[in-house]
Formats: sequence, structure tokens, C-alpha cells
Amino acid sequence: MPLREESFVCMTCGTQYPPAASAPAACRTCTDERQYVPAPGQRWTTLAQIAVGHRNAFQQLEPNLFGIGTTPTFGIGQRALLVRTPHGNVLWDCITLLDEATIAIITALGGLAAIAISHPHYYSSMVAWSRAFDNAPILLHAADRDHVMRPDAAIEYWEGATREVVPGVTLTQVGGHFAGSTVLQWDAGAEGRGALLTGDTVQVVPDRQFVGFMRSYPNLIPLPPQEVARMAAVLDARRFDRIYGAWWDFHIERDAHAVVQASAARYAAWSRGMLRA
Repeated sequence: MPLREESFVCMTCGTQYPPAASAPAACRTCTDERQYVPAPGQRWTTLAQIAVGHRNAFQQLEPNLFGIGTTPTFGIGQRALLVRTPHGNVLWDCITLLDEATIAIITALGGLAAIAISHPHYYSSMVAWSRAFDNAPILLHAADRDHVMRPDAAIEYWEGATREVVPGVTLTQVGGHFAGSTVLQWDAGAEGRGALLTGDTVQVVPDRQFVGFMRSYPNLIPLPPQEVARMAAVLDARRFDRIYGAWWDFHIERDAHAVVQASAARYAAWSRGMLRA
């Protein structure tokens, strides 16, 4: 009798792999220099096992914007964002745990018209999420397609600088952290002033007064100053006054556009030796 196939999940980064009789030898997401394999070694689990000791929490962050995060923290610990629009709901970034309660709540909020993800560290169980919501399209930038661990027909690889998801919701390729790293501009956010959903492509720092830019956060690999300047120029063309980062409460409530530009200038000055402690 053949062994039952499971969709194994990396416990370090939360990435789900295609169904198989045994776990992969290694997680390709974690062996990349931007992530890491813990000192005790690679460990695997499944969605069913995660659900035994974890649940998803919801928080309304502003009208038509909900955060969704797993508690206790699992994997990298990011939370997803659900943007509600008259043209359909968009899930920004993804978390691994998907249970019946989560499906019921999101269905009651209008379901999903699309899933859009900032970069490969948050691909998590995106295919399972898509299938739970009528095979909602998963929008990933084509520059990162080699980092997809579980291919699926629902994945749409978009190219170029921008992609409209639904009216009023636009993806912009920023690069930096990954070649295809993306942010989402929500025009109706921040009371109509515009909100930018950034994951950690543009990382809100603990004081909420600046943002950071890195190739790898856990391994402390910086980006060249010219790359950060290029990212800042891309973002200077976008209209937003608020930023929602990748973790609970890592938000910049006002003047976020100016914060990004000031943060990029500070980064360039330090990296070029123009500032002294």
C-alpha cells in the first residue's frame, strides 16, 4: 500500500511544498542566503499539525483593511492583509495556517478576488489559500518565479513595473530584497490619502519613524546605496501617506512618503561614509 502523501511545510519559513510521501531533503527557501536553516537542522510539519496548537487572529486596522496573523507565531511571523474593495477583495502577502474558521471569516467578508504576494519568503501555503477560495489567482512577479516551491495553475507571473489587481489596487515592482519584490498601493487607504502595503521589502523599523532596506534581515546582508536610491525613486512616484509593514503594529500612520525618502537618504549617507557617529 503506498504511503499517504502530505504537503510538507518548512517550520522555519512556513513554505509549503507539493504533496509527497516524505519531506524534502532541504528547504530551498531557507538554504538561500537571505534566509537560514536553524542550527538544530531542518524540521517539517503539515497544515493539520500546525492547526493543533495555533489559530489565526483578525484585526481591523482601518475601514476595509484587516490583518490576519497566526498565534502563537509560526515561521517568519508575518501577518497577511485583506483589502476589501467594491471590485473584490485582495489578500496581500500570505500566512501558512489556513483553517475552517479562517475560510469562514474571509468568506463572510466577501471572499478573495486575488492573492498578491510581496516576495518569496511569504509564499507560504499560497496554493492552499487559492484553492480554498475558488482558485483565486495568485499574482507573483515573474522575476521571482524560480523561488516558487509549489507550482500551480492559479499562479500568474506578471512582468513589468506595475500591475493593476482591481481598480484602486496596484502592484509595483521595487526590487531590493528580491529582484521581484513588490509593494501594493491601495488608493482608498488612509482615508483616501493612499496606503502602501510593503511586507519587508520596505521594512518599518521599531520607532515607526523610519524604514529600512536589506537584502537579508536575519543574515544582515545590506543593499548597495545605489540600489536603495533606485528603490526610493520608484516609490517617489507612488501616492501614499500611510505604510503597513509585515508585522502587527509596524505601521507609519502619516507622512510615510516623506519617511521613505528620508530613510533612503540616511541609508545612502551612512553607507557612503558621509555621516560619523
